[in-house]
Formats: sequence, structure tokens, C-alpha cells
Amino acid sequence: MNIVCLLVLVVLLNGLSSNGRAMNNSTRPDSVNIGALFSFNTNTVAKAIRVALVAAAEDVNSDPSILGKTKLRISLQEDSKYRGFLSIAETLQLMERDTVAIIGPQTSTTAHVISHIANELQVPILSFSATDPTLSSLEFPFFIRTAHSDIFQMAAIAELVDYYGWREVIAIYVDDDQGRNGIAALGDKLAERRCKISYKAPMRPEASREDITDVLVKVALAESRIIVLHTNTLSGPRVFNAAHYLGMLGTGYVWIATNSLSALIDTDSPLPSDAMDNIQGVLTLRMYTPDSEPKRKFVSRWSNLTKGQSNDFGGPLGLSAFGLYAYDTVWLLAHALDAFFNQGNQITFSNDSKLSNIHGGSLHLDAVNIFNEGNLLRNSILGVNMTGLTGPIKYTSGGNLANPAYEVLNVIGTGVRRIGYWSNYSGLSVLPPETLYKKPPNRSSENQKLGPVIWPGETTQKPRGWVFPNNGRHLKIGVPKRVSYQEFVSEVQGTDMFNGYCIDVFTSALNLLQYAVPFKLIPFGDGHENPSDTELVRLITTGVFDAAVGDVTITTERTRMADFTQPYIESGLVVVAPVRKLDSNAWAFLRPFTARMWCITALFFLVVGAVVWVLEHRLNDDFRGPPRKQVVTILWFSFSTMFFAHKENTVSTLGRIVLLIWLFVVLIINSSYTASLTSILTVQKLSSPIKGIEDLISSKEPIGYQQGSFARNYLIEELRIDESRLVPLRTTGDTAKALKDGPHKKGGVAAYIDERAYMELFLSTRCEFSIVGQEFTKNGWGFAFPRDSPLAIDVSTCNSEIVREWRS
Repeated sequence: MNIVCLLVLVVLLNGLSSNGRAMNNSTRPDSVNIGALFSFNTNTVAKAIRVALVAAAEDVNSDPSILGKTKLRISLQEDSKYRGFLSIAETLQLMERDTVAIIGPQTSTTAHVISHIANELQVPILSFSATDPTLSSLEFPFFIRTAHSDIFQMAAIAELVDYYGWREVIAIYVDDDQGRNGIAALGDKLAERRCKISYKAPMRPEASREDITDVLVKVALAESRIIVLHTNTLSGPRVFNAAHYLGMLGTGYVWIATNSLSALIDTDSPLPSDAMDNIQGVLTLRMYTPDSEPKRKFVSRWSNLTKGQSNDFGGPLGLSAFGLYAYDTVWLLAHALDAFFNQGNQITFSNDSKLSNIHGGSLHLDAVNIFNEGNLLRNSILGVNMTGLTGPIKYTSGGNLANPAYEVLNVIGTGVRRIGYWSNYSGLSVLPPETLYKKPPNRSSENQKLGPVIWPGETTQKPRGWVFPNNGRHLKIGVPKRVSYQEFVSEVQGTDMFNGYCIDVFTSALNLLQYAVPFKLIPFGDGHENPSDTELVRLITTGVFDAAVGDVTITTERTRMADFTQPYIESGLVVVAPVRKLDSNAWAFLRPFTARMWCITALFFLVVGAVVWVLEHRLNDDFRGPPRKQVVTILWFSFSTMFFAHKENTVSTLGRIVLLIWLFVVLIINSSYTASLTSILTVQKLSSPIKGIEDLISSKEPIGYQQGSFARNYLIEELRIDESRLVPLRTTGDTAKALKDGPHKKGGVAAYIDERAYMELFLSTRCEFSIVGQEFTKNGWGFAFPRDSPLAIDVSTCNSEIVREWRS
């Protein structure tokens, strides 16, 4: 506000009138003063805007249906510097003329400052080129954007990046309000899709060729090859010229330019061949304006309107989307004034009482006048609902134009080719947005479509989007320096090399890649104890390592910190316990059934015999006689059914049914017994008192685990096993000794829990131990990379190919 007040004072020194005044006492004045602040002579885009503004004012004045006899008097104020102190002073010169609204300024930098003046004097500012998203804030109620905010343009770019599967971009921008805030909006939109800006490359507003080259050299050393260029129409061509000279518009690069490039192409078309060579394959956006009869008529008039004027290259002055929005801005203001007058409002000005109370010196501060009905005119502008050259014009509750949309263009040959559209309603599509407004919004990935693209380097293959930084730095890959199970990964003594199964898989995967990966393996751990793989993965997030390779288990906790490749080994937790051999002996025939099973079987024999006797003894002579004989008959009949050798006949129907069912049960019992006994006598049996993880959970005996393994946390946090029961073991020798000693000796354990891959290697030379029960977790080993690393995807693909090849 201090600079605003200072600038007001500067203008007042030029002799502004000190009296408040009313423009006209009648409701409908003969004329209304509006101002237009723009750098009309900077380039051809600005020249075209001047033509559009003048044509719009003439069309409004020649149409009695809009303002009746009231005429618009538009004052075109040249913003000679288009930023800074003088451009603000030029704005105040417009306000000196009882201006009710100002169209402009050209840049967001100027718009930020003069919006404070507009707030004080209540003069609406209508801009179609100051697209900084932060100008939409509540701080600037009198700033009204008549084109789409950059927040939507950045949303379109973010969806483009996500559509092609890229995750990181580099942002090159002019370091002013519009550039900084636009790129900040891009960062937010990318973050919504798990993408990010990996490097920001700001440039001074008046950057020289050397400054631009220095910025691009730093960009060329970065990893990402997706470059978003957010500059104005003056600096954009200089950036592309320097980039082309440095070879940064060749194969592998992707350039996405904001709509300043499309405006320049449309206005200066056709560009010289050397200028077109600098932007071949570039993607750019253009504010979408639907085809309509008024638009076609205006385009056909354009050659007559620009007769005698040429672009910077001597060709005809073209028409860009900015020209169309400039034309509609005048009509928007005319409709708002018409509604303003229809409500019976007048245009009056008065002195600012706050400034009138300031006395002293030669500065006439009381000469600054307030537009008394400025707030009413502002409300009329935001309430306009019309159709212009750019399509339907209507404001949302947030002060933005409704239905923002852009064309996605691909620079090819001597011009551009449209590959699709983006709209805030349905995202990317090959159909015009107005056809999609008739359908329910559908932003599913299947519905997002674009046409084919010719990328830089004249290739149709989508660029990978990244390379290894060209700065001589190797990837720092952490490798666990293990004490046990060194067959999987181990450091070669006296060298900085590693070997083992995990290293073989990793190097084989890199050999399958279509590009070289410079890397250096760095040991992690002291070599005396197994290191924590969780800590190794955490160091990736801090930048100590660029990746982790080894027998690193993929767990939920670790996936929150890094991205893993697809597992190249499946390995869940298992229980290993000592087992003893069960030898055959004279009593081996009793082993198929437990004691309880034997007792239950005998009881059933007696019960069935008694039931049959009850059903038969009144009808069947075989079940009659003295009591002693009947008891013997019951016993003999029931037990002889085991061998199907019973001789007593059954005559009752119920007796026969019971006997039939019982004989079927006996058949099952005999079959089971025979199979079990055969197995006992022919196959060596190993027995352990521990049957699986359930037995360990319910017991209180000590359990061993590999030091540094995730198994410890899993047993404590997931299975609720008391920490005091867990015994860390370093080497395979320690594990074997602890299992042999058992739970009743100091340092001994009842069982050992570790991953299956380790245990299969451990048990290959130790037959006195065995895996008991089932695997109770489903994990795997993978290589860890930073979040959203593109290398993780490529290595995953190669891992799958290697595993399939080795298995076959």
C-alpha cells in the first residue's frame, strides 16, 4: 500500500483536478469513459489486441440495442514498460478521466499493484491477460478476470503429464508474479496426481541470451526430460532458440508450453522457418473458443480490420484467442453497463474523505476521486450472462468464468495440429467440450483420450521422460552387509564388490535395460551384526542412498517409505523346530489311532452290538438264550463286524438298517487304519511337539529369530508375543545350537522363525530340524527405490523376465 500511495502522489503532481464531480445527472449519460492499459507496441499479440478493442468499441457504439444512445469512449493508454513504477503511474492517468472501468493491464505484476488502487477508488479492472491465480483472492474484489485463470491451464498440464505416465517435470518460468504463482499452482495440481516438479528454473524478466543459456544448461543436467515452459510472448521464443542451439529439442525431450506460445503462433503465422524449427514437436495449450456464426463473421472481418498492419515478420496480423477475449471484454462491460443503467443507477464521483483530511505541502491528495457506484457496476459485471465470440460468458460464485477449456496442440511442420481438448468438466478428450456438457462428467482413465503426437526429434514413440543426470554422479545403492546367509548377498573381502544371488538378479536386470545405469554399491552395516533393512530403506527417503539392493523384504512399513520392484523371490515367515525320528516297533500297530480314538471305537462297537440285540432278541433265535450267552453274542457280533465275519442273521427291518450303516462306518475305519499303518511301517516319520505358529503363541517358551529381521516387529505387533520370549540369533551356527539346546537351557529356543528362503538354505544341510506348520505370512524380496522412481518400473519388468527365464 505504501508504493500505491506514493504513486498516487506522483500522479497528483501532474495536476489532477481537486474537485469531486458527477459525470451526468441523467440516468443514461451520452458517453461513458473506459480505459485500456496495455503494451500495445511490444509485439504482434499486443497489436492484435489493440485492433480487437477498437473494433469492439465501434461495434458496441453502432448497436443501439445494447446501450441506447450512450457511447463508450475508450482511452487506449500505452503501458510503455508493462511493469513497474511507470506503468502504475499510467494507470492513474486513466483514472484521472472519470473512468468507470479499466481493461487491462497486460501483466499480473502490474495488476497486483493497481488492484489496491482499484479497491480504494472502487473502479473495476477487467483483464484477459493477467491470469495469475492469486489475483482471484478476496484481497482484490475489484479485479475481474475476463479469461480463464492459470489454475485451469496448470490443471490441464498436470493431466497431460499424468496421462502419459510421467511423474516428474522441470518448470522454466519468468520469475515474476504470474510465473511464480502459475508454477505454484502447477505444483499443487501435479501433487494431486502423485506427480511433482523436480526442478524449478526461474529467469529474470529481462533475461539476456546468456542468462537463458545458463538456466537451460542446468536443466540439461537434471534427470527429468519433461519441461513445462511458462513465459510470456517475448521471452518464450528466446528460450526455444537457446534450447534448440543446445540440442534440447531432440529425441527424448518433451516440451509443454502454456498458451503464450499458441497466441504467438496464431498472431505471427506463418512464423519463419528457423523459428518453427525451434519448436517442432512442442505441445502447447490454446484457450478453447467454440465455433459459432459470430466468431466466423469476425474472423472474416479480421483482414479488413488489420489492413495496413503487419506482424513482426512482415506477414499479415493474425488473430489469437487473446484477441477474441479482448473483443468480448468490451462487450461484457457494455452489457454490464446496460444492466447498471436499467437499474436506475447513475455514474458519480466524490472525493476520498480519508485523503481530504490530509493537509500540508503542495500535494493535492483530495484530488483523487472515488467512483461511488463502482461496487454496483462490479456486481453487474459478475452477473452478466451472454454469448460472445469465445462462447457462453458467465461467472461462477468464485469469480471465475464457467466451463474453462483448452485445446491441446502439437507443433508440426509449419503450423499446429490439434490432438485433443481439456475441459474442467471431463478432462482430456478428442471431442469438443460442448458435446460433453450434454453428458454426465466422466473422468475415468478409460475416458481420457488424445490423438497421436509427433514428439521432438520427429518420433511418434512416447519419450521415456527421464535420463540419468548428466553430471557424472553414480547412483548410490545401499547393500546390506550381512553376517548370515551370505549366499544371497555378501561383500568380496578386500574389494568394493558384492556377489550373491540378489546381486546377480540386479545386475542381470540392468543388463536388460535399453540404457546404461551408472551405479556404485555401498555396504550398509558394520559386518558384525545383520543390519536393519527397514533403516536401509529409510535412508533412501533422506537421500543417503538412491536405491537398496539385497534380500530386502517388502513389508507394509517399508512400502510407505519407498517404491519396490515386483518380488523376485516369494518368501513368507515359517516355523522351524527340532524333530525326532519315529522308529517302528512291536507296538507300531497301535500308532494309527490315538488312545482316545481307540476308546471311542471300542465304545461304538459295544453300543451297536447292544442296539442290534435290543431290536433282534424278540424275533431272532440267534439273539436268545441264557443271559451269559446273550452277553457273549453281543460282544462277538459287534467285534466280528470289523472283519465282516458275523454269522448271526438280522431279521428286523430296523436291525438291518442299523447294521448297514454300521458296516459302512467299519469300512471307513478299516481303510483309515490300513493306510496309516502302511505309512508308519514304510515311511520314516519325523515328529515335533510344536505343530505350528499357533502352538508358539499359546506357549511361553522362547522363540528365536534372525537379528535385524522384520520378524521381530511382526511377532510383537501382529501376533502379540511378549518381547521377553524373543531371542535374536546372528549366524546359522547360533541358530542350530539354540535349537539343539532347547527351551530349557540358557540361550536355547523351542523354535526359530524366519523367512522360507533362508530356512530352505538352512535346512539343506541340517536334517535334525524341519519346517512345521504352514507359512503364516506372504512376503517377497524386492529392490527399493525412491517414491515414483521411473527406474523401479523398468527394473521390475526386467526382474520378471529374468525369473521366468531362470525357472524355465
